[in-house]
Amino acid sequence: MKGPLFFAKILLFGEYGIIKDSKGLSIPYNFYRGALKIPAEGDDFDQNSNQKLKDFALHLRSLSPKIVEFDWEKLENDLAQNMYFDSSIPQGYGVGSSGALVAAIYDQYAKCKITVLENLTKEKLGYLKKVFSQMESFFHGKSSGLDPLNSYLSLPILIHSKENIQTIGIPSQHSKGKGAVFLLDSGKSGETAPMVSMFMENMKKEAFSNMMRDQFIKCSDACVEDFLKGNISSLFKNIKALSALVLTNFQPMIPDAFHQLWLQGIESNDYYLKLCGSGGGGFILGFAQDFEKAKKSLKQYPLEVVYHF
Repeated sequence: MKGPLFFAKILLFGEYGIIKDSKGLSIPYNFYRGALKIPAEGDDFDQNSNQKLKDFALHLRSLSPKIVEFDWEKLENDLAQNMYFDSSIPQGYGVGSSGALVAAIYDQYAKCKITVLENLTKEKLGYLKKVFSQMESFFHGKSSGLDPLNSYLSLPILIHSKENIQTIGIPSQHSKGKGAVFLLDSGKSGETAPMVSMFMENMKKEAFSNMMRDQFIKCSDACVEDFLKGNISSLFKNIKALSALVLTNFQPMIPDAFHQLWLQGIESNDYYLKLCGSGGGGFILGFAQDFEKAKKSLKQYPLEVVYHF
């Protein structure tokens, strides 16, 4: 068996803000993908992944059957046949490696599942998000459920607030456009749980909480609106402001080696950097109105284009 493919995701806007009900925009990224796989008898398989799936199955047994029920016989049988998650999605890089795995397990083993072919009402999306949140909590301690939702639906998702999400179309890419959204590899993985924990501690401080409410969320929400409407000049003005806010207020989430590079982008206007996911390592998200110029400025780093303006 080779299960259906589930893609990575990129949260273009809304990192940390969506915890506090800001807008967010998440898109699938099919360059990285994963699928459940049962090896042929005698073939090599990923033992670590198989063990992780077995541990995950124990977590799933603790979930209320009122929320989601699984075909345990089928799942236990496949795990006994050394099933693993065959994935190219880098772990700890902010592109939804655990989300794709959660989506794959739900797709294969959930009973009475909601399928992507249905009319996806707000209620159904909210229910799926709740199910995925509880499933993915095994990996992060706390999960919004958005990563698995994005991977499962393979559609862009607009987050209005925690309880209000919708699938949405995004402006078509211009394959010959000069501008780009890109990924910059920090060269090390990051862990979500400690970063989110640090953020929640910071939110207890009045100055930080005020900054989130009065500056960060307003700026991030404006970026979402500009991106969806194709207002490129306004978008880059707001991304520059957002990049500066992150550099000032989220320094522990930015790997030390990239503080200067971050500032260099803001000062030169060649590119602007922002967190991709929770930060601490993994990918950094970049925006450039002239990608060739950004490539020259960042020539020592491998860059992957996600979207062309």
